[in-house]
Amino acid sequence: MSEKFSPTLRLGDLNDFIAPSQACIVSLKAVAKHERAENQVKVAPLIKQSPLIKQSQAEPVKISLKDCLACSGCITSAETVMLEKQSLDEFLSHIKLGETVIVSLSPQSRASLAAHFDLSPLQVFRKLTAFFKSLGVKAIFDTSCSRDLSLIESCNEFLMRYKQHHSNDDEERGSTLPMLASACPGWICYAEKTLGSYILPYISTVKSPQQAIGATIKHHICQKMGLTPDKVYHVTVMPCYDKKLEAARDDFLFSVEHQDEAAGRMIAEVDSVLTTGEVLDLIQLKSVDFKALEEAPLDRVLTNVDEDGHLYGVFGGSGGYADTIFRHAAKALLGREIKGPLEFKILRNSDFRELNLEVEGTTVLRFALCYGFRNLQNIVRKIKVGKCDYHFVEVMACPSGCLNGGGQIKPKKGQSAKDGIQSIEDAYMEDVSVADPFENPLVRSLYDEWLGEPGSEKAKEYIHTQYHPLVKSITSQLHNW
Repeated sequence: MSEKFSPTLRLGDLNDFIAPSQACIVSLKAVAKHERAENQVKVAPLIKQSPLIKQSQAEPVKISLKDCLACSGCITSAETVMLEKQSLDEFLSHIKLGETVIVSLSPQSRASLAAHFDLSPLQVFRKLTAFFKSLGVKAIFDTSCSRDLSLIESCNEFLMRYKQHHSNDDEERGSTLPMLASACPGWICYAEKTLGSYILPYISTVKSPQQAIGATIKHHICQKMGLTPDKVYHVTVMPCYDKKLEAARDDFLFSVEHQDEAAGRMIAEVDSVLTTGEVLDLIQLKSVDFKALEEAPLDRVLTNVDEDGHLYGVFGGSGGYADTIFRHAAKALLGREIKGPLEFKILRNSDFRELNLEVEGTTVLRFALCYGFRNLQNIVRKIKVGKCDYHFVEVMACPSGCLNGGGQIKPKKGQSAKDGIQSIEDAYMEDVSVADPFENPLVRSLYDEWLGEPGSEKAKEYIHTQYHPLVKSITSQLHNW
């Protein structure tokens, strides 16, 4: 593997899940149903490991980014375009060139670093701010802020779908429920490349917090800084490798409008993604004693920090979508204000939970948390046959959600995977106040200065996206065998 790759990418297993099968799950469509158990073929080398395929001397099938289901098996570690453009060396090279580099830090990565160094999330954020700025980074922002923006847009979208679904007007009534969360790129890859067009209308059109902050920086903050988007190199720190796939989507590229040498060039909302583990690699590469590092003031432009210097955000390690939308819908649709923590009932396992709101014996809101491919496949099957009665499902590809992303720091020596996740969960909300996204002054200013109001045409242009059923060329090749 290229020496340009970060140490984590050279040496790591690159699993996005706790205990994934390393077999490629791209199915052989031509194989009979009773032989499906044999379809879990290893990709490298694909020919030798599949007894069902007789063309023994053929070249191994090469799988590209478009074939990848983001299942954390072989493809994530082999996709050279993704890795070379989103590595520590690439990040450092842009700093060395004197470019304006902005870093956006996810709360999940912050929690993983906090658990690793035995610090609070606030301490980690301040030390990372000092560390990155010592390297030459211009500003460090907080995707908790853009998550609030995505949550507000998601609440607005859910209300519209719910009202449409229950409309008495036949022309307005639609079947766009359940609304499925869209923040997990592994889930989106799976939906686009495997499930086909029937599932896509159910997925929320709201961009993930990563892409929402990318759009905010490149389309709004740049102007306030007196810069054009092509002059800013935007890096996010995320808990999973699939975020690299997300940043590379064509839907999140736009052309520069000013007339100079960059006119017409396509610009990304997020230029590069570093995982939490890669940031730890960078700290070690620079031989920094992170715990002893000074704590710098936080950049308040896009960071959820109050006047007293404390962090705030929604509860929920995977984004708090179900929690926030449930509360908002209960208040907006039924006039019921729900205070205190929500109690989701565990169903099949801890990664599949539901929450209902009943009015006079009738269930009016039915939400679910669905983490891991095994659980989400059950949801998908129910939607396909029209038997899914949830109104909203927070879908995440990783068991235990984003806190357990494949890009997080591995458990300490002697620590079990379960204990490692628990330590990150314990650190996640330490010194972080739970706050209503609708009360976030930073987000309110974004609407006042830029977007107008939730669901506006500008909001749809910059904070929403679209999905596309993608043809899997590997399947086409296998089909012909």
